[in-house]
Amino acid sequence: MVSGGFAVLALALCVGLIVYLTSRHKMNAFVVLIFIAFIFGLLVQMPLPDIVKTIRAGFGGTLGYIGIVIVAGTIIGTILEHTGAALSMTQGILRIIGKDRSPLAMSIAGYVVSIPVFCDSGYVILTPLNKALAKQSGKSMATMAIALATGLYATHCLVPPTPGPIAAAGILGADLGRVIGFGLMASIPGLIAGYLWAVHFAKKYNIEIDCGESYEELIAKYGKLPGAFHSCLPILVPIILILLKSVAAYPTKPFGEGTLAKFLQFVGDPVTALMLGIPIALTLVKKDDVSKAIDGWMSEGVKNAALILAITGAGGAFGKMLKASPLADFLGSSLSTLPLGIFLPFLVASAIKTAQGSSTVSIITTASIMAPILTSLGLDPAFTVLAIGAGAMTVSHANDSFFWVVSQFSGMDTPTAYKTYTSATAILGVTTIIGVAIMSFIF
Repeated sequence: MVSGGFAVLALALCVGLIVYLTSRHKMNAFVVLIFIAFIFGLLVQMPLPDIVKTIRAGFGGTLGYIGIVIVAGTIIGTILEHTGAALSMTQGILRIIGKDRSPLAMSIAGYVVSIPVFCDSGYVILTPLNKALAKQSGKSMATMAIALATGLYATHCLVPPTPGPIAAAGILGADLGRVIGFGLMASIPGLIAGYLWAVHFAKKYNIEIDCGESYEELIAKYGKLPGAFHSCLPILVPIILILLKSVAAYPTKPFGEGTLAKFLQFVGDPVTALMLGIPIALTLVKKDDVSKAIDGWMSEGVKNAALILAITGAGGAFGKMLKASPLADFLGSSLSTLPLGIFLPFLVASAIKTAQGSSTVSIITTASIMAPILTSLGLDPAFTVLAIGAGAMTVSHANDSFFWVVSQFSGMDTPTAYKTYTSATAILGVTTIIGVAIMSFIF
């Protein structure tokens, strides 16, 4: 094979192609990543039979570890969308926080809803309520939009079962329980920063509210919703089980090594925990909709997961190819001398995110790049996942679909969206990586 220095040049070319093809030509990320894996193998002069074997091993190995978890999490999110559970959770938060502090309530609602539901879908689902609250409270729609959008983004990039962090955990071999636990902690500073930016900066921009319904009229239109606590259970139970598994695996063995510990290891495995979340989610379904949920909504969830599965597997294939090349040793020895530490994956992810737009593609591509050099850099896999997630927030602009969802559904023109939302994501990402860096020193 070629030298490590040439492999770095090959990687730079391949990353440039990924950005160019996915952003300029809108080419499907799965196709791009698989082709790039082939191209990289040819450039570094890997034996031809090994190229195919490596791509197969990387694709299958990644999906074998994380594929079922992604599908189960997507099914749960789809059921929560159709049953009105996301709206019910938001109502519960409003009752606690108060409608007079509606920006904070919507920020927290976004934070919770985006754990199982894609941030794009979460924003669409909660927009009518967001507009109704803006109209009732007299708050600027810009404030309400940025509060909701940054709340959604905070967990979308950091907390499983959102597919991006799950995929990165699979590629980097990170313990999912640690990613969830530390991700929930790391996302709080970002949540606060986004909220403060919304109420102190975005409020300067006045946006006409296109809303013909009051809060009461909107809730009445939805009819009877599941209870707020009941709505949280499909998310809460799997997360608690996964966290308990991680605690049970600590070297101190807090649950011992007997039946209880083995049981927690079983039910807390991400596959078991997320699969248990599906029947819990089905308890939210009205009797008249049960057959529709089992036949239609579950199938919809599987279809929604298909693209993420394809991209995740392709990212694993690309990462495996990088790991099998001279790149790993060369970059490991070179970058280990630079005082970047946990900021390295953040910078790589933020560069890819800003260039090509998709947070998920940014997370998966960066995880693939970092996987072969993780050990030589001495980075913790869980904190590396979070650093990548922070980078994948930074920054969202016109090449990101979520940018257009936020601007169009809130009635913002593009310049205002740049001033309020794009700037907010930059602050969100920087605040989050600082929090991740501090946590990596403490834990």
